[in-house]
Amino acid sequence: MENREGVVFTGIVEEVGVIRELRFLSESAVVTIAAGTILPGLKIGDSVAVNGVCLTVTRILPDSFICDISTETLRLTAFKQTRTGAKVNLERAVSVGDRLGGHIMQGHVDAVGRLVSKIPAGEGFDVTFSFPQTMERYLVYKGSIAVNGISLTIASLGKETFSVAVIPHTFSVTTLGQLAIGDPVNLEADILGRYFERYFELGLLPGAPPASKITASYLKEQGF
Repeated sequence: MENREGVVFTGIVEEVGVIRELRFLSESAVVTIAAGTILPGLKIGDSVAVNGVCLTVTRILPDSFICDISTETLRLTAFKQTRTGAKVNLERAVSVGDRLGGHIMQGHVDAVGRLVSKIPAGEGFDVTFSFPQTMERYLVYKGSIAVNGISLTIASLGKETFSVAVIPHTFSVTTLGQLAIGDPVNLEADILGRYFERYFELGLLPGAPPASKITASYLKEQGF
């Protein structure tokens, strides 16, 4: 995840690309991604969300683009488990005036979860993912979450898993339909939750308890 100020994504995947080469170095990596739709107008230095990870374009080829992957990105994302030939969700950074079709995302992955189940429901699927305990405080029922760069809404929430209802269109234009049980996924919580938590940590609301003691009952009392 590159530390790029002002870069925003929406979680509406533009196309599914293919990792043509993933070359691991001593502590970092270089990835070449075959693409088509997003290439016209793409420039060196542009940001692209690759499976929800914000990467900077360092070179552009006729049918692909190249990005460096930092040590920190390898540590925090599923890239270290990705291999050549894997399909990835691609989205360019939002431009001023674009529609915000999903929710605000930065391409800064919070944790790696795994696909737990994928159950047919009507024409679509109910899909369940696991998440680490560190993310629990940021997830809310009917809230937004990014899974491999896809903006999704939490339909049910447990202590270690959450489920989303996925329509056929989302399966057809992203990599969700190709995930197998146990596959790792990049998770990014809604950034508004982080600001909300920090707001209470700093005591900006009179009488607010420490963030660790914030409960559903307390939030209800405050009118949230």
